[in-house]
Amino acid sequence: MTDAEVRERLTGVFRDVFDNASLTIFDSMTAADVDGWDSLTHVTLIVAAEKAFGVKFSTRDIQSLQNVGGFVALIRKKLST
Repeated sequence: MTDAEVRERLTGVFRDVFDNASLTIFDSMTAADVDGWDSLTHVTLIVAAEKAFGVKFSTRDIQSLQNVGGFVALIRKKLST
C-alpha cells in the first residue's frame, strides 16, 4: 500500500471519528490543527485506524507519533511486517 493509499483511507477514518466530511489531513497535521482532537478522541482515532487497516499499535508506537505524516509511515510499516 502506498503513502497515498494509506492517506486516502486514513482520511476516511479521521472524517468518521471527527464527524467532519470535509476534513482533509496533511503530513504536518497535529491535534492542535483539529477542533475537538483531545485525549479521548485520540484513543478513538487510534482504535479506528487499527480496525480500518487491520493492524495493532503498541504504546511505544503511539507515543512516538508527532504528526499525521508519522502516522501514515507507522501504518505502512505495520502493513509491511
